[in-house]
Amino acid sequence: MSVIAIVGAGSLLGRAIATRFAAEGLDVALIARDRDALDAIAAGITGVRVGVFPADITDRAALTRALADAEEQLGPIEVLEFSPTPRPADLAAAPFTDAADTSVESLAPHIELHLYGSVAAVQQVLPGMIARGSGTILLTAGAVSSRMIVPQIANVSIAVTALRSYALNLHAGLAGTGVHAAHVSIAANIGQGRAGSAPDVIAEQYWSAHTDRTEADIYYHDLDDSPVRLSDRYTAPSR
Repeated sequence: MSVIAIVGAGSLLGRAIATRFAAEGLDVALIARDRDALDAIAAGITGVRVGVFPADITDRAALTRALADAEEQLGPIEVLEFSPTPRPADLAAAPFTDAADTSVESLAPHIELHLYGSVAAVQQVLPGMIARGSGTILLTAGAVSSRMIVPQIANVSIAVTALRSYALNLHAGLAGTGVHAAHVSIAANIGQGRAGSAPDVIAEQYWSAHTDRTEADIYYHDLDDSPVRLSDRYTAPSR
């Protein structure tokens, strides 16, 4: 049975992605810090096996251990979806900074979360994917990772832009291996009333990304309830 691991699983998009992939028969591994929140998500998913693996994404040893435990309990991870969202307490400790005020110290926590966290997660599951000749890696961020420039949150923007670069480099570097990697940028207030911002609508794009396996760079906005894909502007070099 195939498994999707959702790193940074939350009650909106994470729940919706888990539900969408479970509907196709994939078992689900949920990874985030709050066990109670993960248990609540798991309770609403039926018909497949669901595992809860609490871990702090910025604790790379704990994150890799959680993914290893998921594979041991559920089986090989076929899909890795990475979409961490800082909690209010995180932002209080590492607040947004304007571009002119961004320092190494203000940038570091966001690099730890978005870039180092994604690299650690990918490196845990990628060798198995390559050995099996199949797998999907979907790395998620907000719109400032690709199309939007918002200097008031420059430290976050820099970190998620690095995440996007990592995803695009993975996409190119994994050509021919059977493993597909893509970046997903979401320009929507998820679950805040617009039809296109509904979590289940956005989750459908993740299923399409997994099954189509052609897009390197997906930009989703909720203006007309349809995604705008950027991969026609980005072509991975042939190998």
